[in-house]
Amino acid sequence: MNSAYSFKIYTTTAQLHSNWDDIAISTIFLSKKYLDVLEKSSPENMICHYIGLFENGNLVGIALSQFLDLNKLESFGERDKCIKTAVRNFVFRNFGSHVLVIGNNMLTGQNSFALLDTIDKKRALQVLNTAVTELKQRFKSIGKKIHITTYKDFNSEEIKTFRIPEFENEYAFSTQPNMVFTINEAWKTEQNYIDSLSKKYRDQNKRARKKADQIEKRKLHLEEIIALEETIYDLYLHVAKNAPFNTFFLPKNHFRIFKEIFKDKFLFYGYFLGDRLIGFNTLIKNGSIMDTYFLGYDEKVQREKMLYLNMLYDMIAYSINKGFKEIIFARTALEIKSSVGAKPIKMHGLIGHSNRVVNHFMPTIFKYLEPEIKWQQRNPFK
Repeated sequence: MNSAYSFKIYTTTAQLHSNWDDIAISTIFLSKKYLDVLEKSSPENMICHYIGLFENGNLVGIALSQFLDLNKLESFGERDKCIKTAVRNFVFRNFGSHVLVIGNNMLTGQNSFALLDTIDKKRALQVLNTAVTELKQRFKSIGKKIHITTYKDFNSEEIKTFRIPEFENEYAFSTQPNMVFTINEAWKTEQNYIDSLSKKYRDQNKRARKKADQIEKRKLHLEEIIALEETIYDLYLHVAKNAPFNTFFLPKNHFRIFKEIFKDKFLFYGYFLGDRLIGFNTLIKNGSIMDTYFLGYDEKVQREKMLYLNMLYDMIAYSINKGFKEIIFARTALEIKSSVGAKPIKMHGLIGHSNRVVNHFMPTIFKYLEPEIKWQQRNPFK
């Protein structure tokens, strides 16, 4: 007997199927808790939906979609002032302001969907594609026609599952890599890591640590995050606005909500010069993996004190001490992350435009949508 597949689209986490978290075991970023964070503190220009995939009435797969209204952004990023940036901004404003992401635009990695091992993956993607078509109709009915649909981020093996007729008109692209730091099983302390570095990079570590010797690093609790919320947001916004490209900005309460819901699984570290908060970084415990999250800093202090590099070293030290296997450093600042030992993992996705003519030229247009980053990979180890 053939299996009967179906889907259900949820608009709130309260509606989610009782077995949702049984499917979400592969990543914390599809769990009810994390989706609750999104529901309570997602960016202003984002609408999330949660998709359940069913086989004969049983939940066998879950997925996340994020609708982005780029018309609500004042800026896509203020760092690069060039013709290519101007063209990209024009394209988004006029041809792609309504974007439907199947996955999580706030993270790097496969946080799009999770499926039971027993399910036929290609059949599941066919059902997911039907659910996405239904979502587009829902948005169209409220006057928000979807221009661009994209599925992200998949490794070289995962993207092969999409080789089915439903996706043959989508443009397969590769974006900036995900920088992943693998922790050597022999390392038990930060010193073990430092000892494994070549002389040049041991010297870099020593120099960075000396520069920051007056900076105090503190783990902040919920009450402190709330008390420092204005300063935290200013520091975050400074870094976010100076990124080469942005499709969202976090709301001011995001870190507070995350800490309230995730408690000790969400780590918030403040960096102080005297009594003044001059930077922060955040980490998320995701099973045996440590996911780096958003950060912020005072640019002047960061340059003088090598603050960003020190943050990377701190993240590595903590993860080694606590027995994590891997750190996901994501896809910004590629060269400096490689200088501490992170390796690039190629990421793939699919993108399509609702207009057939525009979609035909997607390979050309995409070069303007995705900023090209030139960087040199480093190898800091002996």
